[in-house]
Amino acid sequence: MARPFPFFYPSNHIFQLFSIFLLYLFILATTMELFDDKNDRGLTDKEFDRTKPLADRMRPRNFDEFFGQAKLVGKNSPFRRAVDEDRIGSCIFWGPPGTGKTTLAQLIAKATSGQFIPFSAVASSIKEIKTVISKAGNFKKLTGRKTYVFIDEIHRFNKAQQDAFLPYVEKGDIVLIGATTENPSFEVISALLSRVKVYVLERLTDEALKDILNRALHDKERGLADMKIKIEDKALEFMVGAADGDARRGLNLLEASASDAGPDGEITLEKVIEVHQKGTFIYDRAGEEHYNLISALHKSVRGGDPDASLYWLARMLQSGEDRLFIARRLIRMAIEDIGLADTNALNVALAARDTYHFLGTPEGELALAQTVIYLACAPKSNAAYVAYGQAMKHAEEKGSLPVPLHIRNAPTSLMKNLGYGKDYKYAHDYEDSLADQEYFPDELAGTVYYKPQEHGREIKIAEYLKKYREYRKSVMKSKKK
Repeated sequence: MARPFPFFYPSNHIFQLFSIFLLYLFILATTMELFDDKNDRGLTDKEFDRTKPLADRMRPRNFDEFFGQAKLVGKNSPFRRAVDEDRIGSCIFWGPPGTGKTTLAQLIAKATSGQFIPFSAVASSIKEIKTVISKAGNFKKLTGRKTYVFIDEIHRFNKAQQDAFLPYVEKGDIVLIGATTENPSFEVISALLSRVKVYVLERLTDEALKDILNRALHDKERGLADMKIKIEDKALEFMVGAADGDARRGLNLLEASASDAGPDGEITLEKVIEVHQKGTFIYDRAGEEHYNLISALHKSVRGGDPDASLYWLARMLQSGEDRLFIARRLIRMAIEDIGLADTNALNVALAARDTYHFLGTPEGELALAQTVIYLACAPKSNAAYVAYGQAMKHAEEKGSLPVPLHIRNAPTSLMKNLGYGKDYKYAHDYEDSLADQEYFPDELAGTVYYKPQEHGREIKIAEYLKKYREYRKSVMKSKKK
């Protein structure tokens, strides 16, 4: 009987080899389907669409065109050597928007002749990404080339979604490159973080931004050189400032201003301001910059610098921060950093909250500004804050130490018979309201938590405590005798 599919049997070596060849072509074809979109191959020197936004057209095609991040991408830097020697492993680029995270990922893929597959954590599902990644291993075996899987805004993936990358990163099937504006320590799971290297990208300097804008103005192939536009120095400086360290923002403003000026036109400062309308600043109420700015305000107040404190307050207000959140933080500063050195600070902070709540924006914001100045200039003491922390620590560590009988309440006859309240000394019956009795549990007798500082009202408090504690010591000594 004739055998079906004779090429699967050893007797027919020609058909056997042919079947292996067909299998090879099938694997290659299914793998290469991942990369048939020219937009996913990384950067090329000539392929671009002039209808794309200027910021996209002007993406650097090589490291020589990359401005900024000199510490990271300089020719003699460890990162640059790793790229040149094809030693870059999975990594995360952490930095503000418009600092070159996506571009660096593309440059790595191009420099090492690897395949570049971009995804966005906002628009892409893990199932879609895993479908691509699962075929990357075959591509590497067949071509010897790496597959770079770029995940923009990787911090938006939850723990389970980030877990999905672990086996592929571990096996080396892909080189994972993540981009995030948030601190990876908080937003990326520790298992993945331990398998990647984090590179920090800094906010672009004014000099780098100026170079980027000038290149776009004079680039004949991808930029605006054909429009023959002139630009005032002050207008360019304004663009740099408005970009706020973000190349994309600066290029978008340049493109809009050039469109407004038209061919052979001139970009003036007045026109740029008109196009720009109102500056927008990097801010995310749930992100790291939110905490960076409130930290800067708090530390400036604590350090007694009213001018820096006002600047950070202005930054937060300009960025749209919740005014009542700021008011709450000012109340905390009054309690934590000024404390009993100036008891009026808390009243001022509470009044500012009520004033803003009553007046709203913009009038109520002046109350916040005045409070910031008052708190920054007020005498400082964290003695109450530290004392409270030590008392809480003892309460947690020592457990439920019994209340001494003489200071217990005795509302019933049974309690009185048990000794509750016995021998209690009513302080007002004694000179200076000082009675020689212990108020601590026996185990903590004589403990000192509150140590007032020599600032503001605490000077007076310190005088009282010195008298009180000296009296207590003398009483205790006399009892021991």
